[in-house]
Amino acid sequence: MLMSDGLLDAVRVLDLSSGNGDAVTRLFADLGADVLKVEPPSGSPARDAPPTLAGASIPFAVHNANKRSVVLDPFDEDDCEVFLDLAAQADIVVDDGFYGEAPTFGTSVEELAAQHPHLVVLSITDFGATGPRSLWRATDPVLYAMCGSLSRSGPATGTPVLPPDGIASATAAVQAAWAALVAYYNRLRCGTGEFIDFSRFDAVVMSLDPAFGAHGQVAAGIRRTGQWRGRPKNQDAYPIYACKDGYVRLCVMAPRQWRGLRRWLGEPDDFQDPKYDVIGARFAAWPQISELVQALFAGQTMKELVAAGQAHGVPIAAVLTPSWAMDAEHFRAVGAITDAELVPGGRVSIPTGYFVVDGRHAGFRTPAPAAGQDGPGWRGNPAVVSSPSGRVGEYPFAGLRVLDLGIIVAGGELSRLFGDLGAEVIKIESADYPDGLRQARVGDAMSESFAWTHRNHLAMGLDLRSATGKEIFTRLVAEADAVFANFKPGTLTALGFSYHELRAVNPRIVLAESSAYGDQGPWSTRMGYGPLVRAATGVTRLWTADEPQDRDGAARHAFYDATTIFPDHVVGRITAIAALAALIHRHRTGGGSHVHISQAEAVINQLDTLYITQAALAAGVPRISEDTSLHAVYPCAGDDEWCVISIGSDEEWRCAADVFHHPEWADDPRFATGEARLANRRELVESVSAWTRTRTPPRAAQLLQSSGVSAGPMNRPPDILEDPQLVERKVYSEMLHPLVERPLPAETGPAPFQHIPRAPQRPAPLPGQDTVDICRRLLAMSPRDIDRLVAEGVLFGPP
Repeated sequence: MLMSDGLLDAVRVLDLSSGNGDAVTRLFADLGADVLKVEPPSGSPARDAPPTLAGASIPFAVHNANKRSVVLDPFDEDDCEVFLDLAAQADIVVDDGFYGEAPTFGTSVEELAAQHPHLVVLSITDFGATGPRSLWRATDPVLYAMCGSLSRSGPATGTPVLPPDGIASATAAVQAAWAALVAYYNRLRCGTGEFIDFSRFDAVVMSLDPAFGAHGQVAAGIRRTGQWRGRPKNQDAYPIYACKDGYVRLCVMAPRQWRGLRRWLGEPDDFQDPKYDVIGARFAAWPQISELVQALFAGQTMKELVAAGQAHGVPIAAVLTPSWAMDAEHFRAVGAITDAELVPGGRVSIPTGYFVVDGRHAGFRTPAPAAGQDGPGWRGNPAVVSSPSGRVGEYPFAGLRVLDLGIIVAGGELSRLFGDLGAEVIKIESADYPDGLRQARVGDAMSESFAWTHRNHLAMGLDLRSATGKEIFTRLVAEADAVFANFKPGTLTALGFSYHELRAVNPRIVLAESSAYGDQGPWSTRMGYGPLVRAATGVTRLWTADEPQDRDGAARHAFYDATTIFPDHVVGRITAIAALAALIHRHRTGGGSHVHISQAEAVINQLDTLYITQAALAAGVPRISEDTSLHAVYPCAGDDEWCVISIGSDEEWRCAADVFHHPEWADDPRFATGEARLANRRELVESVSAWTRTRTPPRAAQLLQSSGVSAGPMNRPPDILEDPQLVERKVYSEMLHPLVERPLPAETGPAPFQHIPRAPQRPAPLPGQDTVDICRRLLAMSPRDIDRLVAEGVLFGPP
């Protein structure tokens, strides 16, 4: 595939957004779509959003790269006609709901969808256009509080710790792009477009660190007397140690990794007992083991420790700052970071983008355009839509067959997204190496994580290491549409199923993969547990408390990202976007593609604005103006109850001061400007806390939201199920599984579609549950042959 031939080359996207939608349409532009941004004569208001570089907005510059811009005056009748013509010829329209451009031209996104039934119209708001909180406003910290992430972040008691600013918005953008692309694919299939009332809050609840998904809390959604209501007590499952020039993190899970650490420690006599091969025994003895580790690490550098750890087979990563990560040899070598003139007069290091297509990054090509830089026409020819093969109201992926080799969270989420929308997903499992999500509590036949992540799947037991197993898989590939995997790079090739070999069997096949650090570069062979990825990419350094906390009377580092699953869930969705774009490309050209997503690169792109700003400051780039918004967690009435309040401007502070019954604070020199508020943050938080302590979190948030100030209560999993906005919008429904004793709250779909049904809820299968049926139905194998292969261990059925 030529670089000029992007996966979405024939797709036309009319971008009417001025903030939240910019990151969504950037994803389409990266994949080759013609994204035309409509701006008023004064330019998009988002061009002034902080932080800025050389007087230009960094987030606007990043999220509008690879697009074109046209200026249209809504007070000019000719321009209004041009606008309507552009909309009529588009495939996808993206608007920021209440704050988008459509209303200025005398119409609305709903009217555009009604007038042009072929259009996919995506209307993005913070909480959706319906529901009791539809007029609320959200920042990233408010979304963290309300989606449940905040309730699991920080010390077991005391103030919760906010995750890094930017992850929530980027995650919502990925979910929005997925929903819109699903609707576009459905249009190719049935000829009818879609109107999507998209809520960023809904998206973050489902996609960031979901309480009701893989690795959700065991007690999620159940209120029990005496149940622990603080943050999880074990915030150091992946311990971090100080060293000569910073910190490193260990992630010792398997027995062989423990033995490697033991060798590195000099084979201490006290820990030779084989019982320490079991992770539970090690956790119990970790305070004593930790003393040995601290003594070994104290005098060495991060680089020395990472090299020594790898030599001993011990999973380890340096806890890097964002600026260090942006300059790391690996990201430079693979083209994940590039130096470019992001804005006129501002050359900086920037993340290239999420997607690698057929071995090349499909990302940053051209800087954001100047307002009105382009004419009002579309580029090239529109996609030729053949006669629809499906009907409105069917699942969009009906008829697609996916061979799923994915494991744990990122792999499971990818395949579930396709299964929930009608694809036939066949999970290929090994008897010797079952999916880690199948690990259940003692006495349980299936874990909740597996039940959530693998609903709507078929399960086939197959030994891919045997010659006959390889032959069977090859026959399945010949009739499949896609293969999904997230093995360590090189594993598929070692099994004899590289993309080149898969394509030789089926030229139309799409291979979608993800891995910790990508399939190329110096770090590609590193062990890729999520906590290590977060450490090596700078996230851990950002996920910190304002001050270090004590741990059992001893000083503790300030890092609190040990309990998150980020970025696994969002990586599953990013990979899904790439896979679906490849299927759309195949619809047009007939050929398959290979897409690969690096978890580490996903992290850096999720935090692009923050990383670019910090790297520029570290490099001494002049004319950087930082964002002076103040986001903080405040105590509320009740036991361990909290809310988040965001103050983004002086006007918002003036409104908040009135709500706090202290209008004089608006002009108080300590708080009157953004710079002053940040400089006097501790004093401001203490003053405001006197007000929040007398109100419940929902009441405090409601009073502030009514005055135009972003605020939200800290929700725990049970609160999420009772959140009036989520209940009104039917984000969850109860899912039953015969092997799980209680109903599980499960998402009903990626967004509220008008023409696409809610997700089916076929129970997740036991290992090998459908082996016999698949062999008979798809491979025409006789019962005798199936029995023989089961006896030989090539196939296996349910236990």
